[in-house]
Amino acid sequence: MSTDIDAKKNAALEQMVADVDRGGRHVGGVAGGVLAVGALIWSFFQLWYSSPLPFTFNFAIFNDTEARSIHLGIAIFLGYLAYPFNKKASNYMPWYDWVFAIMGGFCGAYLYLFYNQLAMRPGLPTTVDVVSASIGLLLLLEVTRRALGAPMTILGAVFLLYVFLGPYLPDVLAHRGASVERLASHMWLTTEGVFGVALGVSVSYIFIFVLLGSLLDRCGAGNYMMQVSFALLGHLRGGPAKVAVVSSAVNGIVSASSVANVVTGGIFTIPLMKKSGYGGIRAGAIETASSVNGQIMPPVMGAAAFLMIEYVGIPYTDVIKHALLPASISYVALFYIVHLEALKLGIEPMMSAGKPKTVTQKLAGWGLGISGTLIVMGLVYWIGVGVQQIAGAAAIWILLGLLLALYVWLLRITASHPDLPTEIDIANPVRPEAWPTVRAGLYFLIPIGILVWCLSVEQLSAGLSAFYASMSMIFQMLTQHPIIAWFRKKNLSSAAKQGVSETLTGLEEGARNMIGIAIACGTAGLIVGAITLTGLGLRMTAFVELVSMGNVLVMLFFTAAVCLILGLGMPTTANYILMATLMAPVVVELGAQNGIIIPLIAVHMFVFYFGIMADITPPVGLATFAAAAISGEDPLKTGVMGVIYAMRTVILPFIFIFNPLILLIGIGSAWELILVVFGATLASLTFAAATMFWFRIKCTWIEVILLLLATFLLFRPDWFMNKLADEYVSRPVTELYTVAADLPESTRFVAVLQGFSIEGDEIVKTVAVNLPALVEGDDPSNKELAGRKRLNGAGLNFMVLGDQVQLASVRFGSNAQKSGWDAGWDVLELKVPNPARPSELWFFVPALIIILLVWLAQGRRMKRLPGHAGRVHTSLA
Repeated sequence: MSTDIDAKKNAALEQMVADVDRGGRHVGGVAGGVLAVGALIWSFFQLWYSSPLPFTFNFAIFNDTEARSIHLGIAIFLGYLAYPFNKKASNYMPWYDWVFAIMGGFCGAYLYLFYNQLAMRPGLPTTVDVVSASIGLLLLLEVTRRALGAPMTILGAVFLLYVFLGPYLPDVLAHRGASVERLASHMWLTTEGVFGVALGVSVSYIFIFVLLGSLLDRCGAGNYMMQVSFALLGHLRGGPAKVAVVSSAVNGIVSASSVANVVTGGIFTIPLMKKSGYGGIRAGAIETASSVNGQIMPPVMGAAAFLMIEYVGIPYTDVIKHALLPASISYVALFYIVHLEALKLGIEPMMSAGKPKTVTQKLAGWGLGISGTLIVMGLVYWIGVGVQQIAGAAAIWILLGLLLALYVWLLRITASHPDLPTEIDIANPVRPEAWPTVRAGLYFLIPIGILVWCLSVEQLSAGLSAFYASMSMIFQMLTQHPIIAWFRKKNLSSAAKQGVSETLTGLEEGARNMIGIAIACGTAGLIVGAITLTGLGLRMTAFVELVSMGNVLVMLFFTAAVCLILGLGMPTTANYILMATLMAPVVVELGAQNGIIIPLIAVHMFVFYFGIMADITPPVGLATFAAAAISGEDPLKTGVMGVIYAMRTVILPFIFIFNPLILLIGIGSAWELILVVFGATLASLTFAAATMFWFRIKCTWIEVILLLLATFLLFRPDWFMNKLADEYVSRPVTELYTVAADLPESTRFVAVLQGFSIEGDEIVKTVAVNLPALVEGDDPSNKELAGRKRLNGAGLNFMVLGDQVQLASVRFGSNAQKSGWDAGWDVLELKVPNPARPSELWFFVPALIIILLVWLAQGRRMKRLPGHAGRVHTSLA
């Protein structure tokens, strides 16, 4: 009976993942075949588009607009096939869905099919154009309802109505309105609306990374990461919870779906957490909090990383750099939280750790593991660079040969040992041996290594890097089973068929996982198009300033609340696009008017973080419902506990808005980097201890306050240092080019501007921008020329008139333009870092003293408590 119940529960969970990520329709026959073939064609098209092959063979070259049109056309076509009108139609394909699919595919691909004709009559749509665009908009809204739910559809419809109803609205929202022809042209026949930036990012970056994640998961990398996590952590106190945290962190490399992460790991970790003593509510909340955070863990980041490339205007590697520390300390804090919960509940290890080891042996083991990893990474780098230096053009073939030899050798090691289990015995869990588990799947790291190499060493684009990683993954999936079978002297034919089957399934699932994301990007583009068509974005600054009364902190709370409310009914990607369009420029502008320099990437990370919190927040959080379905507990209670655990993530956006060092912005030296990482990590731990009311033992209110003070000292040392010394000192505007020439590369160029808003109000604001470094051959001694080149590189051109300086022009789309620099404004003063200001990191010292005092005070109190003598409360073992 229990087996039948578990089977039904697993089937329900699989259906939930399918409904959310791939569409809930399960059909065979012609419909199933068309859906499968269509998904495969989409994957092959995206691989072709991401590759250098079209330019190599000068064949099937698609420009951005054509690719976006094909992308959306296929997405709408597959959307109607994969997502039923309602649950009753999930097992058959009604005739009208075939009609909608064909019509939607045609309308979506209209820009591609009639590209030359449309290019010959820009802004002059024909009746056929308008009808096709209008039908396309309606079909897009309906497929959005099916794939993403009613809230996203209603929001899109509201913005469309807003375009028409502008003349009849109150003054604060009123605009001139637009005709059907203008709306259709703007939304569907140009790249200003549906086919805008968001869909372009979906085509160029998101699809190929989602496909890579799908292939990694299908080939067994997800199970490998879970098994390695159990091998390393399963024997610890609260081991299953720690496994959930770590496996979700590493699964962020493979998947950025909250629901899929919960189901994939939760079916094992949640029952084990319940068995170890956490209880169903805590177990579900821990799995939810850790799985949702997979979206903030680079490199995939729920597609937001790729959108940030376009919205912020920085390279993909910079997005990863800025996101890495906050994501890491969030997971460190959650790991510590589950440990504190284990201490509070008196949970003991539920798996044997094997032969007892001394502290020295443990340290030696970890030391060997870490040092060995670093040595291998160093060897890979120096061998790769060395071969390139020596072999020149032939280096690529030599490196591919070495990589192939390494791959075969790792497969031989895998073949000489039993396969890893595909599940964990929940009734009688046994800890796998660490090194045998790790070595069993080392070849899974090759595609990830290729991705990192292409991004960081070769500095290729994100899309091209993911293409090479995906191709290596496809090669691996096709060959891993036959090569292992050959080493084991087994049947090669069946192994080859298995490889082909897994590859095709991975390509199909990758495309089906993208349907909802592509539709979300299209509908979000519709909303963005309505904003640009009506000028709503320009009114948002005045509206938010009115609501927040000019207070930046109140404005941030308002923005966070809007993100959470929208996120209850919208996927994270669409939520981020909308908030990045509406609110990010407003936050930067109002911060500048208050004299606060807020980096653009910090604002985008802020809205993204609060967008993903909606997956946890009751009453709609899908990840919470998935975890509650596994644990058998109330989703509302699970969600409330998940919010408590998520507090350590919620505070991070407020921290890095005011202290960009957390995003590794403005780091001047290696020592400063080490101290910032140390301080941020320790702050996340002390905040976790304070919110859990437990450090070594239960905390008193005074100890909680002291720990929160230490947290603030570690997270915001600049707040205290600003009371003692100004961060910047003024320089005359006439020294404009000298300041720009002498500014270190990691330091922002800061100026105070004065000008007039659209409403005619005089405004003074403080703005900043990063200047590019001088290129080799430039003369740094010629201050005016060097400064002018650096400023031009950032998109700024100034006009010097005696003692006055005016910003002559700002290049459209540049970082300066996105950071609030406005052409025609006067430069009142320049600001440079105060050389007499001590390092703000000195405030780490009183923070450490406070933490030490609380530690010692609790240690003395521990000795007086009955039953605590000789017991170690802080060990992670």
